[in-house]
Amino acid sequence: MPFRDEMLGIGDLARLTGVPVRTIRFYCDEGVITSVRSAGGHRRFDRAAVERLALIRRLRGLGLGLSAIGAVLEGEATLAKAVADERAALDARLRELAWRRARLRAVEEAASAAEQAAGLAPAEDAEAARERLVAARLELLAAVEDAEAAHARLVAFWRLQMVLPVTDELFGSFAAMAAPPPPADPAPAQVVAYAELVALAGDRSLARDLRARARENARAITDENELMHGVGEAVALAQPLVAAGEPPGPGPELDRFVAAHAGVRRRADTPDFRRELLGVLAADHDPRMRRYWRLVGEVSGTSTTVGHTITWLGDALAHSLAVPERGPGKKGPGKTGTGKTG
Repeated sequence: MPFRDEMLGIGDLARLTGVPVRTIRFYCDEGVITSVRSAGGHRRFDRAAVERLALIRRLRGLGLGLSAIGAVLEGEATLAKAVADERAALDARLRELAWRRARLRAVEEAASAAEQAAGLAPAEDAEAARERLVAARLELLAAVEDAEAAHARLVAFWRLQMVLPVTDELFGSFAAMAAPPPPADPAPAQVVAYAELVALAGDRSLARDLRARARENARAITDENELMHGVGEAVALAQPLVAAGEPPGPGPELDRFVAAHAGVRRRADTPDFRRELLGVLAADHDPRMRRYWRLVGEVSGTSTTVGHTITWLGDALAHSLAVPERGPGKKGPGKTGTGKTG
């Protein structure tokens, strides 16, 4: 089809590309398609507008907005980057929707559980109980309406406990296990567990107890980074035992745990020191902290979290002190060199 001066009218452009005239006008108004006016005031387009409009259609089909498309057309962003940015935004939206869906299901499950528990109770009593349980579940889940904000609260809780300076790398490693990120596609139970974690992090008395323990450590220890490294080594030794369901007791993993604490306090590993250390670790064995680490396991899908393993090591310390004849490095009755019970 011949065109004078190789310029296209808006109707010609619409026929060549399959894009409605009104849409082309909209793109012109938004600045993503350029045109000139003829002597009669009609829009005219050069031949490059055909390929430009085809690219716009393809990118719109992928869900890209006009601002992102304009950046590509003007050379301000590469096509690959624009597509990657859109995919990342979609991933974030999908995580948000998955989190919302799990919260809705968690409320539904609370209602269902209330109905099952009602049994033979009068209908009006069962309905009242169901409403109370659903209301309580709604109140709990309100703290995790925004998953990322909830995660930030957990990280802030643990940052507050760091009285002594630690490297960003070490704190990042610790926070990754103590304040797990929200699961990308959570089950309702995981959302409920996450909400309970946030509730525990908001317990002022628990925070006060942990902070007091941290201040006591600050006065006694010389290097928080060294302590965290040493405890990490003890955890690595103990985790296979925890995973295998071994009961806590004496062994090289406990010795390394105690040595880490003794080293930063410039103390020797003696029965007296172990008794003192057990008192220092009392806050870690608060039932609320035990609950916290169980919840971390539910969220992360593992029963051998670092926190749970540290609790196991503390229990091993208490057990070793309950058996006077077992000194550091000695195996107690019923425990072999492989850590298996007889």
